[in-house]
Amino acid sequence: MPEALYRKYRPSKFSEVIGQEPIVQALEGALAAHQTTHAYLFTGSRGTGKTSVARILARALGCSPEDLVELDAASNTGVDDVRELQEGVRTLPFSGPVKVYIIDEIHMLSKSAFNALLKTLEEPPAHVVFILATTDAHKVPETVLSRCEVHTFKKPSVETLAKTVATISKKEGYTLPTEAARLIALLGEGSFRDTIGILQKVLNASKDKKISAEEVAIITGAPRQELMREIILAMADNNLDQALKSARAATLANVEQKVLLKMLMEEIRLVMLALFAPALASELKTEVGEEGWQFIEEVKLKPGAKRFPAVLRELLDTYQTIGRAAVPELPLELSLIKILGSDKVE
Repeated sequence: MPEALYRKYRPSKFSEVIGQEPIVQALEGALAAHQTTHAYLFTGSRGTGKTSVARILARALGCSPEDLVELDAASNTGVDDVRELQEGVRTLPFSGPVKVYIIDEIHMLSKSAFNALLKTLEEPPAHVVFILATTDAHKVPETVLSRCEVHTFKKPSVETLAKTVATISKKEGYTLPTEAARLIALLGEGSFRDTIGILQKVLNASKDKKISAEEVAIITGAPRQELMREIILAMADNNLDQALKSARAATLANVEQKVLLKMLMEEIRLVMLALFAPALASELKTEVGEEGWQFIEEVKLKPGAKRFPAVLRELLDTYQTIGRAAVPELPLELSLIKILGSDKVE
């Protein structure tokens, strides 16, 4: 079975880590100054590189593969699991100077397990380093947080993810134009792992080495670019009828409403930036490509474009509720009516 692309292109050294430069700089500086600590907490949303950086840090500390222990706190939540870990902590490394424990989803530990772990964090053996990881730092007790050096991993931008996707595609022998790479990046929702997983799905399903944005939309079930842009143009033209018609066409095409709304917001945001921050033009043009920039130039001249900041505020509110609606398409339809048809509502 072919190796998963996410595993194949997982960074193996600090220089390969993308999008977390401040963290890499801090860790490399501490290593160079021999000022590393006994406990780290890596926090951030899923797929941002926490485990990859933890493994790189373990190797940089001199930890051998047989002295690296990875645990999932979601499956080992009890105090007995932590006590077993404590027994292992007391033993010396098989080889090398340190044993490193990487504990993922640390927030899933029970209260009693946290209390047991705290004792080890307070007085750890000199040969042990803990690297804790979590997607929910607010669920980790303050007593544990205070004993760790905390690093917060940020979500990679759409531009960063699109560059990553394009680079991997090229290495795999595929050509991915800017619009196609950007669509995959948007669907990845700020996760390297999810974005590369979507890319793998596209590459596996494609019948051609040159993959278009239209093909990506078909394979992933994303809204066709034409439909999305029809809605945006209708909003910019203050045309409620056309906006609702295009939104319904997306529904009939079985487009997931949350994905449609996210893509609408991202595109409208770019138009807003182009309209209110002309100095960003060259940067935005590089990000979206020639075709995408032509669309932005067209939309920003429309009469309703100046209201896009208010439009985005409304769509952001809608995005928070769209997954709970009994009728999935209703939240977007109501938003369009509120934005464009207030004079038609009594």
